[in-house]
Amino acid sequence: MVIECFQDYESVSSRAAELVCEAMSENPGGVFGFATGSTPERLYELLVTHYQRGEISFDRLTTVNLDEYIGLAINHEQSYATFMQHHLFGHVNVQPDSIHFPAAVPDPSVFEQLIQNKGGIDLQILGLGSNGHIGFNEPGSPFDSRTRVVSLAPSTIQDNARFFDSIEDVPHQAVTMGIQTIMEARKILLLACGPAKADAVARCLQGTQTEDMPGSCLQAHSDVTVLLDEAASSGLNK
Repeated sequence: MVIECFQDYESVSSRAAELVCEAMSENPGGVFGFATGSTPERLYELLVTHYQRGEISFDRLTTVNLDEYIGLAINHEQSYATFMQHHLFGHVNVQPDSIHFPAAVPDPSVFEQLIQNKGGIDLQILGLGSNGHIGFNEPGSPFDSRTRVVSLAPSTIQDNARFFDSIEDVPHQAVTMGIQTIMEARKILLLACGPAKADAVARCLQGTQTEDMPGSCLQAHSDVTVLLDEAASSGLNK
């Protein structure tokens, strides 16, 4: 595991964009896993800029997203499909039939088969929840879990309420890649910023590997790069 610490969110995002661009240049026809939430927003903005400069192309890329809410229409303003379209996919030359999200219907396992048929995930981008979740794998998720329907933890619903008109509007279920699915990616890039992530960062990166802290599974992966700002790294033993 490589841990890189930066002064601020902008620096984290810039370094993340550099690493993703390198990976895309090395493997332009690869399978790349994308995350949603506020942390990767600037990364995606920078990737659009690199694309507009002609430095990268999404034309041959296959994309798979970590998760999607259940109960929101695909075109709902807070669906993750809409998020990705707004922040990245709608601004680059990714092929529409190369964009993939997990779905509860007809069966979440279809997503697993799709990933396998494409040869597996080459690079998976991750954020980290304040309770240590990756994707929507909440505390208690088995390390051998696969893509499935999950119920969101109250803390996650509270964290995500800022994106909705009220907390009552936040979906209580989602479909997510499993931890084992994530761990099978060849490379993982984890981003975490802000003081609210400091405890989870310390426990996931330097604590005991436990299903009560889902992100701690990453300690067992052979190729993980973690990018942190000063606030998120403040709890680490350096």
